[in-house]
Amino acid sequence: MTRMMTVALLTLVLGAGALGAQEPERQTASKTEVTSAATVNLNTATIVQLESLPGIGTRTAERIVEYRQKNGGFKKVEDLMNVRGVGEKSFLKMKPLITVTTARSERAAQ
Repeated sequence: MTRMMTVALLTLVLGAGALGAQEPERQTASKTEVTSAATVNLNTATIVQLESLPGIGTRTAERIVEYRQKNGGFKKVEDLMNVRGVGEKSFLKMKPLITVTTARSERAAQ
């Protein structure tokens, strides 16, 4: 889900005009709830899914996929910081939203 779609969905769900002065705080909390319900698996996510993470644009999403292909996938979520464009600060923002699991075929082979 793109950021724009997420914002549009939140606006629709929360009723943008009805929130008054508390609107930004509620939108942030609800966006976290909506996003954390669907964590992104770094080993299987598409570029579009990776772009839904905070601070990840198209080029960084492409680098994540390249890293995954070259290194046989991510072993732990912290490996994401090995990708150019992902620093500790941005990693900490997205850490609750990401996961690393292996595909079924990889698990069966082990």
